[in-house]
Amino acid sequence: MNFSFRKTEPGWVPYIWLAYLTFFLWGPIGGHIGGREWTLTALGLVAFLCFYFSFFSTCKPWNLICVGGIASLGVLFAPFNEGAACFFIYACSMVPFAVDTEFAAAVAIATLVGTAFLESWLLHVNNGFLFPATFLSTFIGAGNVYFAQRNRNNEKLRRANEEIEHLAKVAERERIARDLHDVLGHTLSLITLKSELAGKLIDRDPAQAKAEIRDVEQTARQALSEVRQAIGGYRSKGLTAEIKQAKTTLETAGVEVDLQSASIELAATQESVLALSLREAVTNVLRHARATHCSLRLERSNGHCRLEIADDGRGGHQIEGNGLRGMRERVEALGGNLHRDTRKGTRIEITLPVPVEQERV
Repeated sequence: MNFSFRKTEPGWVPYIWLAYLTFFLWGPIGGHIGGREWTLTALGLVAFLCFYFSFFSTCKPWNLICVGGIASLGVLFAPFNEGAACFFIYACSMVPFAVDTEFAAAVAIATLVGTAFLESWLLHVNNGFLFPATFLSTFIGAGNVYFAQRNRNNEKLRRANEEIEHLAKVAERERIARDLHDVLGHTLSLITLKSELAGKLIDRDPAQAKAEIRDVEQTARQALSEVRQAIGGYRSKGLTAEIKQAKTTLETAGVEVDLQSASIELAATQESVLALSLREAVTNVLRHARATHCSLRLERSNGHCRLEIADDGRGGHQIEGNGLRGMRERVEALGGNLHRDTRKGTRIEITLPVPVEQERV
């Protein structure tokens, strides 16, 4: 029983593990018990389901309370229903995800198994209870210790990536602010001074005022040229820099990257949309895919620019989130298409039309 999905999106998976309740219901069904026993069994089942599904939507300390509640049901029902061993299996499989360390999980599992063994020995519970309540609980719980630790490591990696992305954005904003200050600060101050001087000289010395106005015009033209050069620099580094950053980020997360990137001349808007789409796709790979390999391809074909991001991860999620929906809207606004295939991993293909004059570059 693997609850490693819990920290991300439980979905329909928790319902599969309800099959273990067959053990709890097998005895009452086969033993032809009376109405009182069935009432107690039904109450126990309802209590379990409340604890079970609450576990997937709560954090500490409530998730620990849910585990304790399930274990308590095992203790209460064990004397007259050996199938209550399944409650110890559930508790041992869930507790690694409710604590913070492997040691704490091992101690908790040992405590639960010890409780089941002690109850079986003191109350002489049928051996049909002892084996699953001790051996299976230990085996499944120990396996989930690994998955819980992997979840915690993935969560740390996700937070680290978000922090790196945030710091990168802050650094980029600061760089742009510095560049614009260097480009425009002195120039605009000079234009202001010369404009004020021209205003004072316009009545006393019109010729000098005209000269100052000409200087203002030349200075403004020079500033406009410098701004265009600065913006051109940002554009030229946009998609290329994003591809390099995507490769570095994926490799840092332990994902093998196959990169094939052609040199394509694109309009600034197209380049910006592709860069943002690539960033969103890579973020999804890191957060959700659990991939070990990812291919990035940028190529030109039949009058179109084609960007493909494909991973070998989980796939299977058909519902589009806000990020993917925004990506699709930006691409379609430029006359392009976005295709997403999740049958084997996830493959996102983006195509944008490239004008003929750009195709020939």
